[in-house]
Amino acid sequence: MISNNYSKSDIKVSLAPLQGITDYHFRNKFNEHFNGFDEAYTPFLRLDKGSEIKRSQIKDVLPENNKELRVIPQILTNSAEEFIYFSKYLFDLGYEEINWNLGCPFPLVAKRQMGSGLLPFPEKIEQILEKALPVIPAKVSIKMRLGYESENDIFSVLPILDKFPLTEIIIHSRIGKQMYKGVANFDLFEKCIDLSHHNLAYNGDIDSLETFEQLNNRFKTINSWMIGRSAISNPFLIEEIKLNKSFSTDIKLERFSAFHFDLYAQFTNTLSGSGHILSKMAHLWEYFSKSFSNCRKVYKKIKKSNTIGKFEEALHQIFNNEDWIA
Repeated sequence: MISNNYSKSDIKVSLAPLQGITDYHFRNKFNEHFNGFDEAYTPFLRLDKGSEIKRSQIKDVLPENNKELRVIPQILTNSAEEFIYFSKYLFDLGYEEINWNLGCPFPLVAKRQMGSGLLPFPEKIEQILEKALPVIPAKVSIKMRLGYESENDIFSVLPILDKFPLTEIIIHSRIGKQMYKGVANFDLFEKCIDLSHHNLAYNGDIDSLETFEQLNNRFKTINSWMIGRSAISNPFLIEEIKLNKSFSTDIKLERFSAFHFDLYAQFTNTLSGSGHILSKMAHLWEYFSKSFSNCRKVYKKIKKSNTIGKFEEALHQIFNNEDWIA
């Protein structure tokens, strides 16, 4: 149960962006079936071949596809000109805030000095913000890691960010080189709290209500939290944190099954070809499987399904034979 040392209304919980997972189809179905999170961030937008936004990314931020939920578009760039372009484009769509991605850990991104790969270059971050912020109409928040190769990068970046008007800095307390391996560095995040005058949000390894309560008790001035992978694996986690609700495993399985049915139907109707559908669902089940007994067996069964018929048979076996354990 929720501890009495904080008010549920005082905390903000955001759904983190996951490339290939949290598109508008997922966000809308998630919001329809589960409660508690206050806003969601889009997977990052970037210019394709240096000049255009991909059509799939445009669809992800169209207002008609994001009616029921507060959504903050995230951009990936190392160029002030692109920053300005994105900001004006998104502002014209009705978005009053954008988020700059300084956290993406993937090597193909980082080696181009984007995402977490830009963190070792604080002077470049400063130059981009100096040029972009005075002329853009949208508010800006930043999602970042502690660094790329060194967790000390953040100690050079935070003083620079203090020079600029930002709505929030979301810190995933890993370095880029870790990807999603190892553990988040709670100690270093705690040091960051006193090093910035901005509102900070915590992200990383909030995998249970118990972990959240431990972090909430430790980081007493933090009231903004972002959850990604763990919220996908266990969609009830945010409800447990924010709404003080708990459910029997039977109810959880029933609700998850209804969510999955709707999501699968959505992708069946919008994706082209069985291969695309199966690939999408297999990616999702990398996370979903973690909340079932025999999770490795469950994921293997999904991954081996190379036809729609085999996939649906695997679903039948999982929902009838495996227990929900999250």
